[in-house]
Amino acid sequence: MNAPTPLTALARIRVILSRTSHPGNIGAAARAMKTMGLSRLYLVAPRHFPDPQAHAMAAGAVDLLDNATLCDSVSAALQGTSLAVAVTARRRELASPILWARGAASEIVAEAMQGEVALLFGNETSGLANEETDLCQRLVMIPTNADFKSLNLAAAVQILCYEIRQAALDPGPPPSITEAGQPAPHEEVDGLLNHLERAAISSGFLDPAEPKRLMPRMRRMFARARPEREEIAILRGMLAALEKES
Repeated sequence: MNAPTPLTALARIRVILSRTSHPGNIGAAARAMKTMGLSRLYLVAPRHFPDPQAHAMAAGAVDLLDNATLCDSVSAALQGTSLAVAVTARRRELASPILWARGAASEIVAEAMQGEVALLFGNETSGLANEETDLCQRLVMIPTNADFKSLNLAAAVQILCYEIRQAALDPGPPPSITEAGQPAPHEEVDGLLNHLERAAISSGFLDPAEPKRLMPRMRRMFARARPEREEIAILRGMLAALEKES
């Protein structure tokens, strides 16, 4: 199998639309993706899908709708990814590092050379819930007019896909570090966090009746750290050994 190039790596980028209200936006987003060479569309609990309006707005990108993956939750849509990027219009408390869309594009392409990447977009009215952005390692914002930040969902998808394609058309990211481990996918990081929470409760360190912000802060820490699979395995092994001793 040939090694991926920055352009072929676009096939490893999935666009996730969460709780979409208007089917026309799904179709328009599919069209925006296809014009920039992205093809993997994931839909989390769409209000209306499939729908004739989605097909009408997709124009020549109906194949993306036909092959779209339907999921019940954002967590399910992130399965298998090593980097999840939430596209948001506002800053959040305890948020992961925030990047502008153009600055994030090269990192997204570089990550797609190694594994699966997700771009997460929220509902047209309410955007992404905090619980959804907490599942992502990066937050991305589009530098809109400060006096009028309202941006259509499909337009936001178009901007991100455009920036990613422009980054992919550049000479490409620098070579990866020799002997670097594989970034841990979403489900392995999530498993570690669940293990940490159980251990903290059983040890008495965490009171489940008054958890405060311990686990959101832990999730934020691991989002910054971007642990490798081997590191996740080491930490879980340490936790298991400590649990046996207690």
